[in-house]
Amino acid sequence: MYEWILPSLSEILAENQSSVAECSPAKADRQWRVSLAATEHLLLNTLAGGSRNITQGLVLAAPAPLFSQPKLTQSLQTVTFTAKPFNPLALMPFQMPDAMPAADYINASVNEEIAPHESVLPLLPADPLGAEQFCLVFTDKFRLVLVLATHKNGKKTFSFSFEPEVVQQAWRSLGARVMLANPEFFARLDALVQQYSPVAPDCRVVLEFSQLLLQELTEVEETRDSLLGTGEEALEQGSRVFPNAQSPNPDVELLQAFAHEVRTPLTTIRTMTRLLLKRRDLDGSVINRLKIIDHECTEQIDRMELLFKAAELETTASVKSSKTQLTPMSLDQVLQQSIPRWEQAAHRRNLTLNVILPQQLPTVVSNPTMLDQVLSGLIENFTRSLPAGSHIQVQVIPAGDQLKLQLSPQFRCKDSNKAATPGTPPIRKALGQLLMFQPETGTISLNIAATKHLFQAIGGKLIVRQRPHYGEVLTIFLPLEVSNKHKSGTKS
Repeated sequence: MYEWILPSLSEILAENQSSVAECSPAKADRQWRVSLAATEHLLLNTLAGGSRNITQGLVLAAPAPLFSQPKLTQSLQTVTFTAKPFNPLALMPFQMPDAMPAADYINASVNEEIAPHESVLPLLPADPLGAEQFCLVFTDKFRLVLVLATHKNGKKTFSFSFEPEVVQQAWRSLGARVMLANPEFFARLDALVQQYSPVAPDCRVVLEFSQLLLQELTEVEETRDSLLGTGEEALEQGSRVFPNAQSPNPDVELLQAFAHEVRTPLTTIRTMTRLLLKRRDLDGSVINRLKIIDHECTEQIDRMELLFKAAELETTASVKSSKTQLTPMSLDQVLQQSIPRWEQAAHRRNLTLNVILPQQLPTVVSNPTMLDQVLSGLIENFTRSLPAGSHIQVQVIPAGDQLKLQLSPQFRCKDSNKAATPGTPPIRKALGQLLMFQPETGTISLNIAATKHLFQAIGGKLIVRQRPHYGEVLTIFLPLEVSNKHKSGTKS
C-alpha cells in the first residue's frame, strides 16, 4: 500500500538530524507546545507589517489548525490534514450518492468550494501520519517544519528544522499523499508552496526563533521554580496553591490535556463546517444547523482556551507577576461585539438580559482579547446557574478611578400578587483545585478563585456576593485610563 511506502515526516527529520531521542509523552508534548508558541510569535513579528487582506504564507498542519490569532488566520492560507474527517453525510444525506465515499466528497468539496484561508484534507486510516502532529510553515522569510510523533511503544519524539532541503522533503512526502487523493488540488497547493522559495533563512530569523524558544522555556522553568521553591518555602507555597495535593502538577497537566483533547476535534469540526458553509447548493435548514454547529464549537473552543489560561495563571506564585500586557482600550468596542453573544447565551436558556451603559464609555486599561474571553466566559457560567424565566441586569457605571460592571439576577414570579422567590445559590462541587461542577446543569467551569485570578491578570477585580432576594451578584472593577477618570453619565 502506498501509505506505508511514503515516509512519515518524523522519519524524514530523523534521517536528516544527528539524534532525535524518544522521551516521555509529557516532555515531548511540552516541547511541541513551547515550539508552537515560539512559531506563533515569530509569525506575528514577521507578518506584522503586511496587509491582512493579502496572503503572506501557507501553513500545513495536523490534526487541527494550530494558530488562532486573527492576524495569522487572516494572513495565512491553512490546509489541515486529519485521519478522522468530519462526516458530512450526517447533515446532508439527501445530496450524497450512495456510491460516493465520504472522503471523495470532502475532496470534491475542497476542490470546488475551497475557503479563502481554510481547507481540510483527509488522511487514510493506515497512514503513519495519523500518529503525528505536524506543522509546515512557508513564508517569504523562512520555511519551518515541526513534528510530534507517537510511537508504538508509547514514547514520543519532537523535532523541528529550518533546513530548506528538509522542509522540501517533508512537503514532497505530504504532497505525494495529496496528489494520489486529489491531483487537481495538489496542483494548486504545489503552486502555493512554490511561491515561497526554498532559500536558507536569514540567520536573524533563526536567532529570533531561538530567543523566543528560550523565552517560552524560561517562563515554564520560572513557573516550576515558583511552585516548588526550596525547603519550607516549597512546602508552604505548595500547600497554599495546591492544598491537599502532593504535587502542583496533576491538576494543571490534567486540565491542559483535557483542553487539548476537547479543542482538537472541535477545531476540526468547525473548520470543516465552515468549509461546508461555503457551498452554494445547501438547503436553508442545513445552513442553519451548520451555523449552530459552528457557534457551539467556537463557544467550547473559547472555553477550553480560557481553562488553559487559568491553569497557567494558577502555576504562578504571584498573580501580579503573571499579568498579561495591559494597554488602554476602548470598552465600547469590546461590548459592541460581546453584548449580542451575551443576549444569545441568555436567550438559549430562556432568560432575558438588559445592559445599562454610560452615555460615554471611558477608556479602561486591560487586555482586549482576554477581557472579551473572560467576560463572555463569566456571563456564560452566570446564565447556566439561573432558572428559566430569570432576568439578568448588566450595569456599567463609573466608580471613582475604576469602571464597575455588575451582573445581578432578578427572578420572575408567575403570580403577580406574590413576591419573587429569593434566589438560592447553585450547588457546586469542587473538581480539583481549578474546576467546579454543577450537578443540576452538568456544567464544568472554573471555580471562583481561578476566575478571580483571571480578572487580576487583566488588571481587574471580581467580587462575588450573595444577597437576599437577589441571589448571586457579580461585580467587576476595571481601572480607568488616567485621562478618562472623570467622565460619567448613564444611558439605558
